[in-house]
Amino acid sequence: MRPIRLPEPPGVDGMETPDIFSGSGTGGATVVRRAVLIGNGSTGAENQCLGLARALGLADNLTLYRVTRPRGGINEWLHFLPISMHKFIDQVLRQFFRNTRFAIVIQGRKPYRVLNGGSVGLSAVLEADVRKIVTVARGTYEKEGPTLVVACGWDTISYSSLIRKIASDNVFVIQIQHPRSRLDRFDLVVTPRHDYYALTASGQQEIPRLFRRWITPQEPPRSNVVLTVGALHQADSAALRLAAIAWHDELAPLPKPLLIVNIGGPTRNCKYGVDLAKQLITSLYNVLDSCGSVRISFSRRTPWKVADIVFKEFAGHPKVYIWNGEEPNPHMGHLAWADAFVITADSISMLSEACSTGKPVYVVGTEHCKWKFSAFHKTLRERGVVRPFTGLEDNEGGQWGDDSDHKEPCIILSTLVQRMIYMSPSAFAKTDVFSRFFAVYGRTRMPLASVACRN
Repeated sequence: MRPIRLPEPPGVDGMETPDIFSGSGTGGATVVRRAVLIGNGSTGAENQCLGLARALGLADNLTLYRVTRPRGGINEWLHFLPISMHKFIDQVLRQFFRNTRFAIVIQGRKPYRVLNGGSVGLSAVLEADVRKIVTVARGTYEKEGPTLVVACGWDTISYSSLIRKIASDNVFVIQIQHPRSRLDRFDLVVTPRHDYYALTASGQQEIPRLFRRWITPQEPPRSNVVLTVGALHQADSAALRLAAIAWHDELAPLPKPLLIVNIGGPTRNCKYGVDLAKQLITSLYNVLDSCGSVRISFSRRTPWKVADIVFKEFAGHPKVYIWNGEEPNPHMGHLAWADAFVITADSISMLSEACSTGKPVYVVGTEHCKWKFSAFHKTLRERGVVRPFTGLEDNEGGQWGDDSDHKEPCIILSTLVQRMIYMSPSAFAKTDVFSRFFAVYGRTRMPLASVACRN
């Protein structure tokens, strides 16, 4: 196999794929020109794959596949199983109970179907098929070079690792989010720094000694691991410019400053309820006089009780607009036009996107977070990219969008490669190549979604 190199990150236009022979000094190196993305149906996970592809200039030459679990009925209780076993059990149960009165228990009331790609901006998404992906990668290798495979989410691990095992000479596999074990199954693992919280002194104190052997990861990052601060995403400068144009007529005329409020939902490590909604409402009322406009959005995880109390409180307020959840989703427009953000602490993705804009970001509910979520928020505070939302901002002597008392704004980058990377034919299977790379360029010189302060 000929040496390969990944393309340079795109320029300000952000969408061009470099020519396969760009750079005359590369000899016979082959540039990665196409990507295969494998998602798990979660918008957040698939946006991370798409964000990485955009950063590598491959947005115009990618195929998105999706790993889907059976849904409905008893399947909602089987998500703890490996996906292959889950699908097998579902097929057996459906076949056995198909014409019996127990069919509704197995299948649920709604028919199981594969969701389309509307949530990630694509018209359709294919069901992941390892054999098909491998066949295409091998068939296009001589003409287009190796295929970059990017997967994100627990359910995608068995697919991406099997693709690398079968076609290691034709693919380069990147797994986003920590796979918990056997990291040598992938060429590169991209994971948040807080996934290693269990290895810190604070993390060790929170784990009873009896259970420490069961908490992963159990060893420091290997040489094929790239640590990030937040989540990868698609909100790069090019995307924000396009969003600013698309939403100009609706958002540009609004009175300034424009405060965007994004409300997520409770998670296992960040639990809250209507108490946080009431706290947020009180704080918003305290700062409304200094706001020109306020726009509030909910996520799919927002409990109806939380959304209902916020809607009833602000539905008739002349300064406040609440998105009703119908398309088009104004999220990218909000990122482009906002002067400041208030975001609930549960959503790492929303915080990562907002912090990447360099605008003031206020967080509400961090006191409800624990474990690695608390470590994530501590990192953001220490870097000066967020501050708590207290409702006393009117008394700080500044205005929304005035970031003079912040540390220098930091940008969460979505760039895998800042220099040309050359891989030998055996690089796909040997992690010592990454050791040599980091020895030359330094781990901080390859900051995939890491925080880099602007000069």
